[in-house]
Amino acid sequence: MKIAVISDIHGNVEALDAVLQDIKEQKCDKIFVLGDYAMAGPEPNKVVDFFMKKKDDPAYKMIQGNTDLMIADYSEELYNSLKDKAPVMAEALKDDVSVLSEPQKKFLKELPMQLEVFEQGITMLLVHGSPRKNNEDILPDTSFAELDEMLKHVDANVVLCGHTHIPCGFQTESKKTVVNVGSVGRPFTSEPKSCYLTITIEDGKTLYEHHLIKYDNEKAAEKLNGRNFIGKERLAATLINPKERHF
Repeated sequence: MKIAVISDIHGNVEALDAVLQDIKEQKCDKIFVLGDYAMAGPEPNKVVDFFMKKKDDPAYKMIQGNTDLMIADYSEELYNSLKDKAPVMAEALKDDVSVLSEPQKKFLKELPMQLEVFEQGITMLLVHGSPRKNNEDILPDTSFAELDEMLKHVDANVVLCGHTHIPCGFQTESKKTVVNVGSVGRPFTSEPKSCYLTITIEDGKTLYEHHLIKYDNEKAAEKLNGRNFIGKERLAATLINPKERHF
């Protein structure tokens, strides 16, 4: 069995299409999606539409990301709070809310925050940030002590996460596997390539592999530059040359 795990698409159709093509070539049986479908990307509505059509597809397991909840629960209070910390993201959020339809926002609202799945004798917990919070970072330099604290109440053998847009993996002191799958739509690797994870389970053995996929990031950046919010050009630039996660 082979499972693809993707996260943080952020409205990037070019990146999503390239990754889905690679997933097809990898002959994956299932696709797990760890959230952040829309916010601050070139075409949020098209990406959400795609996943809405997969809602009843048994090959797909989908959860909610922190920005999906922000879109679904948008308020002026939330906008003002975010604007103090990340003004460009606040403007992107406000525009995303205007672009997405009510059914699309309802879809994001109703996605589960976490999901436990059982495949080939392995229990996997799908989260966006960490098992504790949907916006908590698991990064390459996260300590094992921090990880064990995050996993204190987790029974699953494997935890799959995203959120940071930076792939990494751990075998913890509590003998759990934790893998951050990276980002499809707004990667923050040394090369601006989409990143996703495959899990191959065969003869009682499990292989985890990150895949970096080249896509037309210039086209995606051009589309993002065509959006209607202040700071869009800064977000578009990160698709060409990733520098910082928050603005």
